[in-house]
Amino acid sequence: MEWVRRRAGSWLALGLVLGLGWTGAVTSSQPNWFDPSEACAKKVGSYDDLGNSAEVHTSWFPPSATCDFGHGAVQYMSTTRSVLLSIIGVVSLVVLVTGLVLTVRRFSGEPGPLRPADKDLKRRRRNQLTFGALDVGLAVAPLTFFNAVAIVLGGLPGGVLCILASLAGLSALGVVLDRHMGPLPSTELDSRRRGTIAGITVYGVIFAATALSGQLPFLRLWAVPLGAVAYAAIVAFQWSRQSTSEASQAQYSG
Repeated sequence: MEWVRRRAGSWLALGLVLGLGWTGAVTSSQPNWFDPSEACAKKVGSYDDLGNSAEVHTSWFPPSATCDFGHGAVQYMSTTRSVLLSIIGVVSLVVLVTGLVLTVRRFSGEPGPLRPADKDLKRRRRNQLTFGALDVGLAVAPLTFFNAVAIVLGGLPGGVLCILASLAGLSALGVVLDRHMGPLPSTELDSRRRGTIAGITVYGVIFAATALSGQLPFLRLWAVPLGAVAYAAIVAFQWSRQSTSEASQAQYSG
């Protein structure tokens, strides 16, 4: 079980990949969202029916789709495909939930060894505020494209999984940046918590700004500089808290 907990990130990543693949497979197995009537006519009707609008019913779980041109509902998706996609969906959900649970549990695990403040902290702080913010901005850029692709190909479930993937990705990046450039003294658990908070907050700022601008569900390219600035502000606050905590401990010890 300890080995499984150490692979929490891998479980979460696998669950997200399986989930996104599943949403894409379900969407491609249903009538085209752009013109479902034409898709239905080509597969279950005839081209004479193209002038009539079909009543299309779709379901994400179990995955299914029916078309009705007024002569009774006809299955668009085969039963075999529906059952197979249902099984894959359940497996994906189990892996995803397992990864989420194990990842959350890691925030209450062993802190690990303390890394002392034996380095140039001013330079370390400056690097995180500049290069760290630049890295986050570069990471946000493909997320704007990934967001659109996930929603178009995966619908609402794809959008939700895209949000989870973005949160996980930015949090992982935040943890890596904190370990290399974050405040010291620090433990591995401290870096994990600070990096995760930074990643989640950055995405929250981008999401809120996109919502206030009335441009949801698709992110815009201005999210790139916004993400970098938000990360720099969060990191500056974390360094400030670290300095305040050290000053309080020194005063208490004195």
